[in-house]
Amino acid sequence: MSGFILGIKTKQSQIYNEDGVLMPVTSVFTAPCYVVDFKWLEKEGYTSIVLGTKLGKHTPKPVQGTLKKAGIKDSLQFLREIRFVLDGKNIKKIEDSEKIGIQIGEQIFYKGSEIKPEMVFKIGDKINVSALSKGKGFQGVVRRHGFAGGPKTHGQSDRERAPGSIGNSATPGRVFKGKRMPGRMGGTRATIENLEVISFDETTMTIKGLIPGFKGGLVEVRTSGL
Repeated sequence: MSGFILGIKTKQSQIYNEDGVLMPVTSVFTAPCYVVDFKWLEKEGYTSIVLGTKLGKHTPKPVQGTLKKAGIKDSLQFLREIRFVLDGKNIKKIEDSEKIGIQIGEQIFYKGSEIKPEMVFKIGDKINVSALSKGKGFQGVVRRHGFAGGPKTHGQSDRERAPGSIGNSATPGRVFKGKRMPGRMGGTRATIENLEVISFDETTMTIKGLIPGFKGGLVEVRTSGL
């Protein structure tokens, strides 16, 4: 099957599969997840779906208006736009009298529809998971880029984790752009591809492997290659 959903990362754990092999898993809480809006190629120049998740108390007024227009009564904290391509096979555009939506497999979604894991995924599906990675602050080259550091002998008592020389000779006489150096690490969008759906129920997905982000953070899940 093909599809996408938003969720909240809850916990990481380990379980045994049917062959008795221990494997890492991550749980993602997916309730509720609503279709808030669509963007169409004819008007915006691309096709996408706007999803909303996580009940919140302090929803901005512009977001409240968007939710009200979609017929969603819940106050949602996160809204995210996910692009896709209408291929006429996996995802189709549906126009029904006054409503316009999309069909994924046998499921049809309009504005205000709720998406649940069993509607768009099946066990064993390969998925891509995107989230904001954990921020680790300002880090050196050993942790940030995996440098080995300098030798611990020959008087280098204070240079074990130093990056070493960064310049060149007279030509070109400067440091190239993109040089791997110390700096801020983490806090960026990260995507892990080709993970596997282990199980799901009405509110939770269990994914094989570890995913980016912190507990309570927003997670985007979509079918690989979609």
